[in-house]
Amino acid sequence: MAEYTGYCVKCKAKDRKMVNAKEVEMKGRGDKMRRAATGSCEKCGTKMYRILGSK
Repeated sequence: MAEYTGYCVKCKAKDRKMVNAKEVEMKGRGDKMRRAATGSCEKCGTKMYRILGSK
């Protein structure tokens, strides 16, 4: 499993590590599916998302 980092809105910290991260697909513009990673912040537990590039 890959490790992802992202921005935590609650902590206001950049490059915070995601715990229990997994890849998901979410709807983007024009009903296209986009890759994203979702997990929770390692410090406060807030849910985090990160948009990923195409494969």
